Amino acid sequence: MCAAPLNEPTFRQSVDLMFNRAAALMDLPPGLEQKIRVCNATYTVRFGVRLRGQIHTFTGYRAVHSEHMEPVKGGIRYSAAVDQDEVEALAALMTYKCALVEAPFGGSKGGLCIDPREYDEHELELITRRFAYELIKRDLINPSQNVPAPDMGTGEREMAWIADQFARMNTTDINARACVTGKPLNAGGIAGRVEATGRGVQYALREFFRHPEDVAKAELSGGLDGKRVIVQGLGNVGYHAARFLSEEDGALITGIIERDGALYDPKGLDVGRVHEWLVRHGGITGYPDANSVADGAAVLAAECDILIPAALEGVINLSNAHDIQAKLILEAANGPITAGADDILRTRGKVIIPDLYANAGGVTVSYFEWVKNLSHIRFGRMQRRQEEARHQLVVDELQRLDLMLGDAWSLTPSFKEKYLRGADELELVRSGLDDTMRIAYQSMREVWHGRDDVTDLRTAGFIVAIDRVARSYRAKGL
Repeated sequence: MCAAPLNEPTFRQSVDLMFNRAAALMDLPPGLEQKIRVCNATYTVRFGVRLRGQIHTFTGYRAVHSEHMEPVKGGIRYSAAVDQDEVEALAALMTYKCALVEAPFGGSKGGLCIDPREYDEHELELITRRFAYELIKRDLINPSQNVPAPDMGTGEREMAWIADQFARMNTTDINARACVTGKPLNAGGIAGRVEATGRGVQYALREFFRHPEDVAKAELSGGLDGKRVIVQGLGNVGYHAARFLSEEDGALITGIIERDGALYDPKGLDVGRVHEWLVRHGGITGYPDANSVADGAAVLAAECDILIPAALEGVINLSNAHDIQAKLILEAANGPITAGADDILRTRGKVIIPDLYANAGGVTVSYFEWVKNLSHIRFGRMQRRQEEARHQLVVDELQRLDLMLGDAWSLTPSFKEKYLRGADELELVRSGLDDTMRIAYQSMREVWHGRDDVTDLRTAGFIVAIDRVARSYRAKGL
């Protein structure tokens, strides 16, 4: 992938530049604008773990951007590239993301400077538990103050270790499981969390394509069926987004870009088979059923309808923004387009569905998991059978009419089975996520179409989010 030019702003500076562009169109008191922009606090921890006969020292971070609502929320990533600038930028994005989708959290983010591939499972558990210990004892992991989640390089396994570490240190806290989200189902997790960010990407695109006026702005027409999609990064987010879009919406995944190159097929790639190969071989090199391209950056600029950068920040920057041919870009990753590249793409008329909205599926379902942990009952447990019983009354009455009317009228064969079945937790989670993504898009769209000085969805999203954060601070008396 292309390296960002030397004159490119940092990730943190890019977030601030995008914030400033929106704030300049708002009537905020200077002091309040500054309060919303700055990161409240960043904690840096250096801790030792005895591994392989000697002590290894690790550096970790937890940034808290805004406490206008508590607890604050944000993932923990494991990456050798993690630094303070990155976690503060991600924490800021979390603030605006939570505000946009109306999740009642402030923004936070954490990171551990480590390549998890260099350690076995037992070693990673020791490292994770020690990192969690350092954060827990300072209330930087707490159900009512700071609630992490998975991010790049972490998943259900690491969240289960963190939750268990918190429970060991807080043996009388009945809400201990709510200290972290993204846990396995058997450890207090929620159905649909693993797929949540990718599912949110799908719902975001579906909502965009419900509005012909918006689709026309991207010089597209119709629905998602048959649209050519290139996905950069087939990790958890990119894989689920690509799979759902191809299997459920009829989109053609024509390109998949990974760290060791790219695959391209104008007739569409089999996402499941590519993912299986990637998991088995650690890369896409050697995949037999598609054209292989050594230079992944070239495929990033290939002709397509929709481009979904779903891996790292800054992959579209000043060096390649002029080459992007996609008509619609959806930011499934955090900060994949730099501030400079964003200016270029907007000038070229490209429509961008921004990260603070497009990848909010993860934090939305994390919110549902947090609520589930605090309520100590799974969604659907109380009402599902009662719904089925009420639906049975309707079916019985329809069947009575069916017998009376004979051949003149009859029930559709699958109606009874579909109508009788009450919603389980997964269906309720997907329903809540779909509703959240629809309403959040409509709030951005109202600003995008309702103001002459707002010409893009990113600025509209920031305006909505900043306004909600400002209202929270004003309600606190600030």
